[in-house]
Amino acid sequence: MKEKLVVIVGPTAVGKTALSIEVAKKFNGEIISGDSMQIYRGLDIGTAKVTEAEKDGIPHYMLDILEPHQSFSVADFQKQVQQNIEEIHQKHKLPIIAGGTGLYIQSVLYDYQFAVNERSTEYHEQIESEIEREGIDYVYQRLKRVDPLQAEKIHPNNQRRLIRALEVFDRTGMTMTEYQQKQLEQSRYDFRIVGLQMDRPLLYERINKRVDQMIESGLIEEVNRLYQEGLENTQAMRGIGYKEILPYIKGEQSLEEVIDTLKRNSRRFAKRQYTWFKNKMPVDWYSITGETKNQVFQNILTDLEGFYKEK
Repeated sequence: MKEKLVVIVGPTAVGKTALSIEVAKKFNGEIISGDSMQIYRGLDIGTAKVTEAEKDGIPHYMLDILEPHQSFSVADFQKQVQQNIEEIHQKHKLPIIAGGTGLYIQSVLYDYQFAVNERSTEYHEQIESEIEREGIDYVYQRLKRVDPLQAEKIHPNNQRRLIRALEVFDRTGMTMTEYQQKQLEQSRYDFRIVGLQMDRPLLYERINKRVDQMIESGLIEEVNRLYQEGLENTQAMRGIGYKEILPYIKGEQSLEEVIDTLKRNSRRFAKRQYTWFKNKMPVDWYSITGETKNQVFQNILTDLEGFYKEK
């Protein structure tokens, strides 16, 4: 019997943290962060990391597990979170993943095989040499023969995607289309994905307010501390909320300019998150407003009760 797993997704600032706490309280659950930035110690304000008060006694995983200079891949996330899920199940509790990093969450649900997903430098160099000798159209025609569906999606001059599609076929014996479909069909978990959504004007207003609150809470000081520690070029500092503030720290832009940029990038990020979850995962969507939040949360808890009790 597959293990139960609840996943809460949606764009930034929509209310995922608050809902995850309610679900954990209702179903004796523990929460795993599905955010690629909250793994770093010291990146608290810019990542909107859950506070001790907000946790309300609920155990949380995948928070503060790395120093900012350390790298962390999707494969690392997959392995660690699957271990967390097992650990929570052994305590006879319900694991709940809450976050907005779609690819990371998808890798856990569908048990992606990263040995294939990791690109082979040797293979790429081999195909690049073939392109130099024979021309890119020659290689593109081979993709059309082995995987016509992917060939339709890839522009003949997009060398990177062209090589990647051929690499999957040559290393697995499956077309990219077949390989992606197989991975999506297989999951070790019995999961339910709950998605929160808002009308765009309301969500954007919440995002703008959240950025203002981050500034008031000390985001500038947080980024400056990381910059002074020599962490400007790390993976951690490339995240939204950090890279936008650096030009102010370095005296290149005004505070007003970087705040406007952060708000704009956060809004764009929310739009990309929403599109990604809509297109990539089987999500049960719930629309909320400030006035309807409590009622919608109750509806979600009621709906999850049936899922939780299924055997």
